[in-house]
Amino acid sequence: MRLFWSNGFSATSLDDLVSVTGLNRPSLYNAFGNKLSIYRRAFARFAEKMRSDAGAALMGGDSIQDALLAFYSQIIRVYMEDPEAPGCLVFCTAPAEASRHPEIRSDLSGLIQGLDGFLEARIESARKAGQLPEGTSSRALASIAQGLLHSLAVRARAGDTEAHLRKFARDSVAAIFGNKVGPAKVTS
Repeated sequence: MRLFWSNGFSATSLDDLVSVTGLNRPSLYNAFGNKLSIYRRAFARFAEKMRSDAGAALMGGDSIQDALLAFYSQIIRVYMEDPEAPGCLVFCTAPAEASRHPEIRSDLSGLIQGLDGFLEARIESARKAGQLPEGTSSRALASIAQGLLHSLAVRARAGDTEAHLRKFARDSVAAIFGNKVGPAKVTS
């Protein structure tokens, strides 16, 4: 997973995979299939890591703003966890491969749709709780919230510091909701 996270699909060779796994080519193919299937497994593993690390944070919080800040805090923690591969395995590597590999496009599309649905459900819950004005489009806010997630991934890959990413997330949530928000509660 970390090799694809750092190098992406195209720049990762079978020799790289053999070296990292310690398996010879026939064993690697036997255990995991071809390079595409190995990448897709890494993609799925990373997506599950993100769901487990950030999903609970999004469902908590007293307000939707607090929940989103906690969500982004967890995401940023993952994005910055490996200095050799900052950013997101999914949003920093899969888009470049989606046009050449329908399976990766399908995986990426499924993840985006699932994340939109997850964010929309949390935002709709906040709207029903009176935290957002009636008539607020939960779907539109979910798309904006996910767009911020993509931006954080690219900014991390481009070398932004963790402090800058956290400030960017805080300022963005404040701009989206038209008010000032405090620092996110960080959970381990």
